[in-house]
Amino acid sequence: MPITDDAGIARLLANARTIAMVGASNRPDRPSYEVMEILQQHGYRVIPVNPQITGDHVHGEYVWRELAQLGDPIDIVDIFRNSTAAGEAVDQAIAVGAKAVWMQLGVINPAAAERAEAAGLEVVMNRCPAIELVRLSVPPVAAT
Repeated sequence: MPITDDAGIARLLANARTIAMVGASNRPDRPSYEVMEILQQHGYRVIPVNPQITGDHVHGEYVWRELAQLGDPIDIVDIFRNSTAAGEAVDQAIAVGAKAVWMQLGVINPAAAERAEAAGLEVVMNRCPAIELVRLSVPPVAAT
């Protein structure tokens, strides 16, 4: 069952350091652009993933085509895709051994959530980590 309680969400955010953002945008008018900036300001390393803008840079980070290219451990895969496309992102998150998947506001895919949980990943659906950081007063990530 996806994490829905405040304590679980705060714990997930407090323990994360690296977030891969699937569907990141280089356009300042897109929500993913702003959320990425907020997460970075909070101390997370956010790695953008978007095949349409691979090779660009967003907020100083190189944009990758797919999660399999990253090579770094991923704590949370933040999914900025529609509910149907979220399934593919979840499958990629499972394949790369991410610890959790986070489906953004309006992104709800129970079948993908079940696959992720069966593979041992934690799941959050229909929430925004940037909103939750503020709402739950999660302290900034300590520099390592």
